[in-house]
Amino acid sequence: MRHIIWDMGGTLVDTYPEVDRVLCEAAFGDAAPEHLRHVTGLTRHSIAHAIATLSDEQRLDPEALEAAYADLKERWRTRPAPVMDGAREVMARVSELGGLNLVATHRDRTSATALLQGLHLEMDDVVCAPDGVARKPSPDMNLLLAQRHNLDPAEVLCVGDRPIDVVAAREAGMPAALLVRPGTTVTLPDDAPGALVVASLRDLLPLLD
Repeated sequence: MRHIIWDMGGTLVDTYPEVDRVLCEAAFGDAAPEHLRHVTGLTRHSIAHAIATLSDEQRLDPEALEAAYADLKERWRTRPAPVMDGAREVMARVSELGGLNLVATHRDRTSATALLQGLHLEMDDVVCAPDGVARKPSPDMNLLLAQRHNLDPAEVLCVGDRPIDVVAAREAGMPAALLVRPGTTVTLPDDAPGALVVASLRDLLPLLD
């Protein structure tokens, strides 16, 4: 495989620790381990799901949680979340092979651009769902990137941190790799078999040729 379509938050950029803490403090007023574990489980489904669930459970106006998340994204403009360990090495290898590093993200373009610029990550193209492309597990973002660059789907590895990334890759006819934190148990959807599950992005290096 020569090209990678990267998911952004939780895959290319290690955003979740800060998101989890901000939402936990907004919902519970603290970052107690049991509260943080609960929030972590919710955000791994999606941030929107976490905000909706926490606002319902804690009888909070969801706008309060949305404001806390918006404030975090604003802080990322000057103090961005860190690049995921191993990501720069994998991106460099893709570029050495003449491949493309692409991004398919649910993040809005302003936020995505600010993060990439703040981290000095130069991507070959970025597709953002809020621009009008169907969100994962739809394959539309992956297919759009392949069409733009005339790529053979079999040569494009989709890398994400959630099962919906695997489904989106499968529906686009592309191989998938699922990044999980060590010790995490992941259940892949029945209709998305065959994904490579990795605990480090460096595990992707042998796949690139």
